[in-house]
Amino acid sequence: MNNDVIITCAVTGAGDTTSRSHLVPITPRQVADAAIEAAKAGAAVVHVHVRDPETGAGSRDPALFREAVDMIRDSGVDMIINLTAGMGGDWVPSDGDPSLPGPGTDMIGPEARLAHVVECKPDICSLDCGTMNFAGNYAYINTAPYLRTMAQMVMDLGVKPELEVFDLGQIRLARNLIEDGLVSAPPMFQICLGIPWGAGADTATMAAMQQALPADAIWAGFGISRMQMPMVAQAVLLGGNVRVGLEDSIYLDRGVLASNGMLVERAVEIIERLGARVLGPDEARARIGLAQ
Repeated sequence: MNNDVIITCAVTGAGDTTSRSHLVPITPRQVADAAIEAAKAGAAVVHVHVRDPETGAGSRDPALFREAVDMIRDSGVDMIINLTAGMGGDWVPSDGDPSLPGPGTDMIGPEARLAHVVECKPDICSLDCGTMNFAGNYAYINTAPYLRTMAQMVMDLGVKPELEVFDLGQIRLARNLIEDGLVSAPPMFQICLGIPWGAGADTATMAAMQQALPADAIWAGFGISRMQMPMVAQAVLLGGNVRVGLEDSIYLDRGVLASNGMLVERAVEIIERLGARVLGPDEARARIGLAQ
């Protein structure tokens, strides 16, 4: 069991959740306010996507990231900023010719995927460690050479990579990056469960993935939808840290829409009822290996 727990809050994501909850942040101001709310509720780390303010769709516009990050930093509320680097890998095959991109494809190279990270220089950015199918007729593509390029760029920037893994094969790829000196110690992993069609959100799966991590790994885990809070408890019991937030579930209870602050408060309650404590940003920086 982990007695000293870091909470990450993933405040908005890029999925089509804005039509189902008015509490999902859309504009940079709303994203920043959600991050501040989560930090005040007990999250040491905020995981940030941005959205097109007009449509609500996920965006990779560096200017939107810069606007949100600047407002977070200017707030005076201490938190560790973790930016997604998972945009720009969506491939939707064309109905007429599957070798060509269809509507909804957004496929760019590794340097372009990190443009906003270069612009904002956050504490952490995510690296999705492989290619996988998602629900619907599209795949997220992140090849090993792409990841190697991105890992080297992130290291050169002095940004900590959060190695997001969605199945056991992605842990093997991540370990190869570590062995080749592209990820500094201690490596930081996020075990992502329940996403179609990755690893399932259940005890056996989280345990198997945790056991496949390097011995010195700092790790967290989460489950989406109704498994968000059960996986909070499971991660703590297996020795890990936790992630909650509106990226992963828009509900606090059945039929009850949540804010990010509400989800963090529920996670704090679960952690403390298990007899553990929640770490603040400075303690989390020391644990993760970030500069104070």
